Amino acid sequence: MAVAVSANRLELLQIADAVAREKSIDRRIVIQAMEDAIQKAAKSRYGAENDIRCEIDPKTGDTRLARVLAVVENVENDSTEITLEDAKRRNPEAKIGDLIAEPLPPLDFGRVAAQNAKQVIVQKVREAERERQHNEYKDRVGEIVNGTAKRIEYGNVIVDLGRAEGIIRRDEMIPRENVRYGDRVRAYIYDVRREQRGPQIFLSRARPEFMSKLFAMEVPEIYDGVVEIKSVARDPGSRAKIAVISKDSSIDPVGACVGMRGQRVQAVVNELQGEKVDIIQWRPDAAEFIVNALAPAEVTKVVLDEDSNRIEVVVPESQLSLAIGRRGQNVRLASQLTGWDIDILTEQEESERRQKEFAERSQSFMETLDVDEVIAQLLVTEGFATVEEVAYVELSEIAHIEGFDEDTAQEIQTRAREYLDRIEQERDARRRELGVSDDIAKVPGVTTAMMVAMGENGIKTLEDLADCATDDLTGWTERKKEKDAEPVRHKGVLDGFDAGRKEAEDIIMSARVLLGWVSPEDLAPPPTEEDAGEAEEDEETAPGEAGPSA
Repeated sequence: MAVAVSANRLELLQIADAVAREKSIDRRIVIQAMEDAIQKAAKSRYGAENDIRCEIDPKTGDTRLARVLAVVENVENDSTEITLEDAKRRNPEAKIGDLIAEPLPPLDFGRVAAQNAKQVIVQKVREAERERQHNEYKDRVGEIVNGTAKRIEYGNVIVDLGRAEGIIRRDEMIPRENVRYGDRVRAYIYDVRREQRGPQIFLSRARPEFMSKLFAMEVPEIYDGVVEIKSVARDPGSRAKIAVISKDSSIDPVGACVGMRGQRVQAVVNELQGEKVDIIQWRPDAAEFIVNALAPAEVTKVVLDEDSNRIEVVVPESQLSLAIGRRGQNVRLASQLTGWDIDILTEQEESERRQKEFAERSQSFMETLDVDEVIAQLLVTEGFATVEEVAYVELSEIAHIEGFDEDTAQEIQTRAREYLDRIEQERDARRRELGVSDDIAKVPGVTTAMMVAMGENGIKTLEDLADCATDDLTGWTERKKEKDAEPVRHKGVLDGFDAGRKEAEDIIMSARVLLGWVSPEDLAPPPTEEDAGEAEEDEETAPGEAGPSA
């Protein structure tokens, strides 16, 4: 580069062209860098206080060096300013505010000046190259790229992408994958960031998106949008599950992904170092989808709890280890794929649990209703689970139980209501003891039991309730980043109550309305197109609007 600033005109342009080609940057940027280098060298020669400009003709290579002076009335700095009188001697048409260029002789670079000029050019070219790399790859996030392993640093693989470098961090590699210098590498771009040392292109071979993109490359139906990948769950290097759906009823999405004699899926498996891939048909029905996701295990029964997003799956004893998988892998991947927390029970465990529930409910009725074991068991057998159900159900539903008559049913229901009244009084006393405001009782959906729970958790005024977030009331599930870590459930104030996220949101918003923080109109859903159409019809048919009267 030292030659560049002392070269003749032709060499100057040849060097600019060569650098622009090598670094894949605009030739004008290289010439601009050369101009900046010459300006810096000239300032060190004539003095840094001077405003010195350099221009290189991009066609001929001619270099023009000049000192620029601003035309002013009173000169304060004679290095950068000139009076109007002196300026008119050089240019009769000069006026205040103009710039006068004073030509300087060509610069004879010494060794130090040449070295400084080289550093300026190298720095400018490097900055331009980094900007070009960032602009080129920032819009390619989400693509798969091919490159060559350039070097391995502490387990991280630096990949030569041709016009840039990417990095695959150790935790983004497939475990036990051995990459050596010069190996061809295919990876997924998940982030491009500007950093001090230049743009960093982050690549991954372990992310679920990498597998999705590989399938899109191997399966034309996915690329064309006929088959859609709904979700992917991976245990990199070991096993993966992918859920697919077809928008064309005549195309089998699983068959399309497997390919003739398994060629398509095998191509993906080979790229993923032998990772086993289960291809599952996605279903809108959560229970059916989860049963599919647990394949190859057979499921006999599922029980969904939509409020907590949990599902209980019952399998035969012989299928338990298959459903759970080695180190819980199968159920963990199925949970990631579906977004549901999955509990797996054997038929025997479920039977034992049901017997336990039956005994507990029977015992509860015996204690609360003061009845014998036979009556309590009859109530449980008929499907009654709580005292509330007994207290407020139609009397005929109790009376029709075998062995019961209307008098017996009436007596049982009276005892149930008396018990609930007593409990309600005790809860109200506890609520007052905790200092929970009466105002909270005005919020629709809030019971005395809920008020006690709120008081025990520091929610004592309407303002406290209005300040809550939904998660404070319902709790939340924290999913750990570690692959084998179980999700952690954080309890909410209303845990144990039949209140999902929707009910919790309604309680909080009702409290805010009562306080005047928001108006009821703010909570009204936006009008739909149907509402707008009905409003227009009403206007058209409104009496006395238009047309002659009869």
